[in-house]
Amino acid sequence: MQQHDPHHTIPGHIAPHIPADLYQQLDGRPIVIIQTPAPAQTTSVRKWAVPVAIGLAGAAGVLGVVAAAVAVFDYAARTAAFIGSATGPIGLGLSLKLFQSKNK
Repeated sequence: MQQHDPHHTIPGHIAPHIPADLYQQLDGRPIVIIQTPAPAQTTSVRKWAVPVAIGLAGAAGVLGVVAAAVAVFDYAARTAAFIGSATGPIGLGLSLKLFQSKNK
């Protein structure tokens, strides 16, 4: 058995291992293990800018829908108030007659 020479290893890297059954199939033949380096850790603006842009677009869309709903409700309330004030007591009696229950 050969002694492991610590001077030939790169500090901080661990050698890759092969499974035992594959090692036994090799029967002493030499093998080459190719290990690609890990990709560089870069922080790009795109990594966080795209989710932020999508979130802001969604928030603006929800805000627009809420503003439109409030505007429609405000318009409906003002219209009902105008019709109610324009018709007076005669309109109130007519409205009660029209909107009364049909199930008598």
